[in-house]
This record gives sequence, C-alpha cells and structure tokens, in this order.
Amino acid sequence: MRAAVCGSPIRHSLSPVLHTAAYEALGLADWSYGLLEVDEQRLPEVVGALDASWAGLSLTMPLKEAIVPLVDEVSDFARAVGSVNTVVVRPRAGGVAGRAGVRLLAENTDVEGLVVAVQEAAPGLPAGGVQRGVVLGGGATARSALVALLRLGCPEPVVLVRSEHRAGELRAVAPRLDGRVRVLPWSEVAVAAAADVVISTVPAGGSAAVAEQVLAGRSTAGDPARWPLLVDVVYAPWPTPLASAWPGEVVGGFEMLLHQAAAQVRLMTGLEPPVEAMRRAGASALTERAEGRAG
Repeated sequence: MRAAVCGSPIRHSLSPVLHTAAYEALGLADWSYGLLEVDEQRLPEVVGALDASWAGLSLTMPLKEAIVPLVDEVSDFARAVGSVNTVVVRPRAGGVAGRAGVRLLAENTDVEGLVVAVQEAAPGLPAGGVQRGVVLGGGATARSALVALLRLGCPEPVVLVRSEHRAGELRAVAPRLDGRVRVLPWSEVAVAAAADVVISTVPAGGSAAVAEQVLAGRSTAGDPARWPLLVDVVYAPWPTPLASAWPGEVVGGFEMLLHQAAAQVRLMTGLEPPVEAMRRAGASALTERAEGRAG
C-alpha cells in the first residue's frame, strides 16, 4: 500500500518520517509513504491516477481547497471547516469516472492536530476551556485554527487578516459549526497579547513582521508578564522569528503536524496510531536537520 504527502514546495515535509515510523511500529512492512511535488495544475493528474494500491494522500498548501471538486465525498466536518488535508482511498465501486474500483473520501485532521497540541501544552485550561483565542492569518489553515478554538471552548475567536477578501469564508465557517467569530484587520494585531491562546498560521517569511507588530502592543495589553500560549503552525525552519521573540510559552508546528498525522494514520490504516514512536522519529529528524544547518 502507498501513501504520500502532496504540495508545493514539499521537500521540507516531515510527514514521510512520521508516517513511515507509524508503519514500522504497526508492523505494516508492505506500506510506503513518499513526497509528491504537486501544484494546483498537476493535482487532477495525480488524483486521477489513484487506484487500489493507494491508502491515501496528505495535502498541504496550496491544495487544501483545490482538492474538493476532485474527490467523491467530503466529510460534513471538512466541508464545514472549508479545508481538506486528507484524502482516504477506499476500494469500492462507484468512484468518479476514470477511477474504477476506488472511492476518494476527503477529511480534515488539522483541527484535531491543533486541539491536541493545545491540550497537551496547557493541561490546566479552565473547565470552560479557552476564553480568549486569536488566530493570526486568513488562509485555509486559519480556518482549521478557528474551528480548533471553537472546539476548545472559545465563545468567539478573533481572526486577524491582512486583506478583507479572505474574511468572507472565515466568517462563514463559525456559523456552520454553531459558533461565532470576530474578524479584524491586521492593524488590530495587538489584541493577540491579551488572549489566552494565539494560533499563528503566518508563513515563516512573514513571521518577523508579525512579531514586531504583536510585541509592539505589549505595553497596552495588561500585565506584560502574563502572555498567552503561542501555537505557531510552522515547524521548518524553526524557531520562527515570532516564536523566538514571544515572551510566553510556545508550541511549535511539529506538535500539530504530529497529531494530525496520527489522525491520518488512523483513517488510512484503520489502526490506532503509535504516537510516541512517531514523536521520537520526528524529533530525531528535526534535530538532524538543525545540526545539518548549523554545520
């Protein structure tokens, strides 16, 4: 059985390390997991070639929305979130034309990855969960972050966006899940300093500017010693400028990646994922990469 992660660029992805470690721990000797450099133009070709030898695909940017019209079924949850990061291949008749014998099911495991990452980092969350949550960024991963905050009990997450054209889909996500959201322009980014949890979905290239803007609001955000937990979804390169500058506790994108990958292993294999074996393999690979860059 085969599986792979698709995206562009994709060479940096740690997903093959995590999934391969899971297969080894589960005794799935005939399973393999690879990297596929795939942009939106090539995606239909890759999806059209899937057959019963495939277990599934992991999807990263820029494919989390482009995949939707190419599959047979999108879960209610993934459709509500408006972002797909997983395709499961099922051996069954009735798939779309050109894929006899398989049916493609789309799901979102990013939300689970974020929820578990926050719960592990902040086991002492109050009974009501996160009261003040902030998302930085407005793309597909930001939608998952918004839903994660709703699942963590946040009554009305705040999402900060650079451009208004990204706000429409974000505003639509919360009501589909019986929640509320407040979308603010990037000029209001100082509100992040007063949250309980901040989830940054900003790419590494924009992290330095975000750090400067967020930290500039520290003097007006209450006690500067009481900073929120930061979850930065970036894991390579790490640490990001935002993570390095953050005065409070920081959770890197590896934790989100680990737990969303574990959920994918469960969906694709039908087995309970060996999370600790995956964590050890991923942490070791990150250390090797860091030492390689330092050398």
